[in-house]
Amino acid sequence: MSDNCRVSEALYVGLCGYIGTPTEVTVRREVEDMAEMTQIPVQVDNGFRIITSGSRREGFRFKSSDIDMMLWFTNHKVITELSQSSVYDLLTHSIILIEDTDTPPGFVRLQILTSLRNRIIELSVVSFNDGMYISCVRWRQKMLTLWSKIITFNNVKTHGPCANGFIYNLETDYANCFHCSHWSRLTCHWRKRCTLHHWPPNHVFGDILKNGCHFVPIGNKISADENELDWRLSFSQAEQKLVCSMNHTQFLCYGLLKIFLKEVINLDIEETFMCSYYVKTTMFWLMQIGHITWRPNNLLNCFWKCFKYLLQCLYRGVVPNFFVPQNNMFVSKLSTVKGAHARMCLLEQLYMYYEMGVTCCLLQSPTVKRMIEPVICNSFVRKKNTS
Repeated sequence: MSDNCRVSEALYVGLCGYIGTPTEVTVRREVEDMAEMTQIPVQVDNGFRIITSGSRREGFRFKSSDIDMMLWFTNHKVITELSQSSVYDLLTHSIILIEDTDTPPGFVRLQILTSLRNRIIELSVVSFNDGMYISCVRWRQKMLTLWSKIITFNNVKTHGPCANGFIYNLETDYANCFHCSHWSRLTCHWRKRCTLHHWPPNHVFGDILKNGCHFVPIGNKISADENELDWRLSFSQAEQKLVCSMNHTQFLCYGLLKIFLKEVINLDIEETFMCSYYVKTTMFWLMQIGHITWRPNNLLNCFWKCFKYLLQCLYRGVVPNFFVPQNNMFVSKLSTVKGAHARMCLLEQLYMYYEMGVTCCLLQSPTVKRMIEPVICNSFVRKKNTS
């Protein structure tokens, strides 16, 4: 057996202990599923839905993991074309039409077509081109004020499209969004690509399409001022299903990338350039078209291919969104002098790790070092004794 295989297997076992075994991860997800299912009837009866997203929903239990929640009102229906309004009862539902022409890739506008049934939405509406649209800026402000009044939700502030705060000592992000059962035409190329590459599997792909997508209140930030009419497409539910479809080697590689990001790349950096969403996106791209053998004794190679993909993205200044590839998620960061400088510094840092090679690169992480150093030392002693 090669040294890389030995280190890969030791890493796999170590990560199973640190992140979780296949059984432990499955149980965590099933508990979340059951909790969500039992709450649906009560939520729908009260006119809203809440789902959990983010790393905890995916099955991770890192100490630093916060809770990500998405909330939307069920009596406001979002459609992608006018004919879809016929399936809704206009006496009980408000209809909102998405506009995805003349918007940046991955963003839409939300136009009000009928009377509204929520005071907060009414106060968030602005006029534009003879139509009425929901302002993401006003919506965030209204929801932030609302969350600030909840006694158990402390230190509330805006965090991207979310209201961020603490419930007791647990950091929580609430994204008040809109849900659409229909997929925007912006995602048509993604659907074709999934069919072409046969990933995700058909049952996962069908489940993703059935559950639709969301729109979160944050505008395009290429310019200095945010466009208040833009709402960003969110695929949190789809991403959670894609993560749950991973085999355990893929899931551990994803976790390994998150560990490396936290303990090495972003160590002691206040405003980070690289975020965990880029890591997740990397996993999706390479699972779909990466031609990687995802098995325990190949874990080092799996990690290294992901690392090199991220390095290539950083070098090109382009990290394409998995669902809407025309959306370069680096754009807003690179639109400022500070962001462009941060990219160059990070590029030098990652190239330095690349020069080290995969094993030495991973040894920079204290958590990973504890898992693989004994195997590396044994291999060194064995070679020394046979020479």
